[in-house]
Amino acid sequence: MNDAALWVEKYRPQNFDEVMGQKEIIPRVKALVEQRNIPHMLFSGPPGVGKTTLALIIAKKLYGQDWRQNFLELNSSDARGIDVVRNEVKNFAKTKAIDEVPFKIILLDEADALTKEAQQALRRTMETYSGSCRFILSANVSSKIIDPIKSRCALFKFKPLVREDLEALTEKIAKSEGLNVDSDAIHGIYDTSEGDVRQMCNILQSCAALSKTISVWQVQQLRASIEQKGVTEALEYAIKKDFLKARSKMLDTMIGNGLSGLDIIKQMQKEVLRLDMQDDKKLQMIERCGEIEFRLVEGSDDFVQIEALLAFMCRL
Repeated sequence: MNDAALWVEKYRPQNFDEVMGQKEIIPRVKALVEQRNIPHMLFSGPPGVGKTTLALIIAKKLYGQDWRQNFLELNSSDARGIDVVRNEVKNFAKTKAIDEVPFKIILLDEADALTKEAQQALRRTMETYSGSCRFILSANVSSKIIDPIKSRCALFKFKPLVREDLEALTEKIAKSEGLNVDSDAIHGIYDTSEGDVRQMCNILQSCAALSKTISVWQVQQLRASIEQKGVTEALEYAIKKDFLKARSKMLDTMIGNGLSGLDIIKQMQKEVLRLDMQDDKKLQMIERCGEIEFRLVEGSDDFVQIEALLAFMCRL
């Protein structure tokens, strides 16, 4: 398996008991499936923690071999407009299930990317076709889902995998793929992935492409990426009040790596905490990072806002 995405599919859990890190959620969902009657559900939580996997397990346990005929998965990031709800979703929802279970399941992955108009149309669709279809909505940020949809769903909040679970899964994949990963490297993989299984698979596969023996040094090389080094150097110039060098280094990092202003801000916010300076100044920097991020989300120019942030840091 040379592709990290294939690793994710290969090691995707097939039963409730195999899902790691969601001990509060699994018993509740399993009980609903055993009753063969589930409500509309909203799965919220960070990426790579098992939301889509759990939805697939629900479908497979309810329908067995016929699960593909009774299950529709749509990614709202690709198709986020009202036409998708009016056409694809509604056409699938209004037909009866081909099984003993009297309803079909529609999984709307990344539902928080749906436009407000699409969510309003979805609200009505969920109500009209609740007898023949159940909806499972997966969202990274549940606050972007409108309240009328939330009130129609049972809410399940997913957590990032804890260290023990992710490291156990890393060891399992490494053993299956014939990799020799030392314990320090496993700890480093967890620190980098921050509980995201997909990210863990990406890191493991990237290291395995170079050698079957994975050391902590290889993992650290991935963590100390070009982007991180560039941002760190720019911040160091800024706190030394050398604005021109800080500006030049930051713009080179952005343009050379095709990064947006939001990418840079998120990396800067992490690096500020590692700087050798007074805590009150770190707080002011982080506060200003939040303000600049808001401006970027509202449509401000990336380069102007990053320069403004560096200027503030130089003055500070």
